[in-house]
Amino acid sequence: MTVRPLIGVSTYLESGARWGVWELDAALLPAGYPRLVQRAGGLACMLPPDAPERAAEAVARLDGLVVAGGPDVDPARYGAERSPRTGPPARERDAWELALIDAALAAGVPLLGICRGMQLLNVALGGTLVQHLDGHAEVVGAFGHHPVKPVPDSLYAGLVPEESAVPTYHHQAVERLGRGLVASAHTADGTVEAVELPSARGWVLGVQWHPEMGEDLRVMRGLVTAAGRAVN
Repeated sequence: MTVRPLIGVSTYLESGARWGVWELDAALLPAGYPRLVQRAGGLACMLPPDAPERAAEAVARLDGLVVAGGPDVDPARYGAERSPRTGPPARERDAWELALIDAALAAGVPLLGICRGMQLLNVALGGTLVQHLDGHAEVVGAFGHHPVKPVPDSLYAGLVPEESAVPTYHHQAVERLGRGLVASAHTADGTVEAVELPSARGWVLGVQWHPEMGEDLRVMRGLVTAAGRAVN
């Protein structure tokens, strides 16, 4: 029997979440993430923020890791002053997810960064971010679409060889690439839309868009397939 790989997805804590008669702190994750993992053939589990020193122990129990989208990365993490258009810091989440990324890279656990997750992967490897791009998140709370062109012979191009329209919502982007990272997709204006780490022991990819908001399973299937090699 084929064993489905266990894919952990990072979450974040939100105060005052409401459901039914309750208003309590909650560990949140938009349902599109676990649904995409499940549709791609994996088992999904949520990873709420924890002490960073526990990240390696958590990752050791996973077959694959997804670092999900969310708030802006604290500019202090890449040595920059905060722009007026940069959102408030999520320091606890930054610390936890950076530790998860470090642990996955050290252990060779397949890793997919989505939007903020791609940006945080870049920062974890010493890269920097553009703190605001005009026109990249034009309607607050609504996803747009734009075409993304793969770089030939990249890991991403092996999954999605053609130019394709992707669901997107972001106002920040990769500026200077982190150590070992290469760009594997761009928009027409040159914005880096995917990065990968060819020198890694495992499968490492980051995408700037939100595959959990679309129907294309190929990126997540790539992660699940790589994670499945460890259990089958």
